[in-house]
Amino acid sequence: MASGAMKFCRTLLPLRYNVQYCLIHSASSSEILQETIEDAVKTKSYEKIPDVLTSHGQVRQHPNPFSFLSTYPPAIRAKLIDEILQSFVPVRPRYRSQIAFSCLLSYTLQSPNPLPISLAILQRTLRSGCVPAPQTHLLLSSAWLRRRRQSQSVAEILLEMQSIGYSPDSGTCNYLILSLCAVDQLMEAVKVLKGLSGAGCVPDLESYNAVISSMCKVRRTTEAVDMIKQMVVKVGLAPRQGTLVKVMATLRANREMWRAVEVVELLERERCAVGFEIYESVVEGCLECGEFILSGKVVIGMTDRGFIPYIKVRQKVVERLAGIGEWKLACAVRQRFADLKS
Repeated sequence: MASGAMKFCRTLLPLRYNVQYCLIHSASSSEILQETIEDAVKTKSYEKIPDVLTSHGQVRQHPNPFSFLSTYPPAIRAKLIDEILQSFVPVRPRYRSQIAFSCLLSYTLQSPNPLPISLAILQRTLRSGCVPAPQTHLLLSSAWLRRRRQSQSVAEILLEMQSIGYSPDSGTCNYLILSLCAVDQLMEAVKVLKGLSGAGCVPDLESYNAVISSMCKVRRTTEAVDMIKQMVVKVGLAPRQGTLVKVMATLRANREMWRAVEVVELLERERCAVGFEIYESVVEGCLECGEFILSGKVVIGMTDRGFIPYIKVRQKVVERLAGIGEWKLACAVRQRFADLKS
């Protein structure tokens, strides 16, 4: 029995040695990487950083290769990061800077004072065509909410970027809105959207699409419709068809077909494009909810624009109208189909 235990222990010795070797090697590799990056910063050889990080393959985030920057005073640290970012501008192909951007963003977002420097890094990342790591949504949202709890306005926080030589833009702000939506901070995302103008940014289709899509996911139809009214009437933007499809699908799921029709009418008045899919969804929703007269009126409006419902929907509309004694409307709908040779 004792000899068996000794044999078992001997088999574990190489395994333990391998584990210890891997840990030591990994630690030393991380230290070497950090020293190499630090030397590049000290000698201002910033252009070497992307290739150094890429050559190390999967970079360990603990410790972050840029963590040595914490030894510098805040002002100097911000200056160094700015110089690093500017050195990445001419790098081609642009994806060579992906790992460097990711490490810098991760380092600053987890530092005691992540803003506004993290927003500057995010801006350069997006402008370079690189995609921030998925965890950026959570880290950025957490950093943003901590600052907002200090009673600072959206515009005040965004305009702090100017103190380090940057200015907020739509790409950076839209990513912030998307991040807040991704972590269920929808109301804060709306506040950011409404506060963009104070920072000199104008909300665009991406801004509204992110917020409206998130509202649809949680079936907040009242807010979603109000947001559409705001973007169409006040801002003068025409919603994307994909965004409208989501809104109509949510209204249909909530059986709010009168509100869906009001949205269509608003869009038509403001001369925004309303596609076939939108009309078809509204008509089908009206039939599902027993709003047969409303379905007939929507079909009339639909045919005015040259759209013809699918054959099964056409049959149902006429049959349901006839079934409730609305013969005049049923005949008008059938005549429309005949005029359009359907």
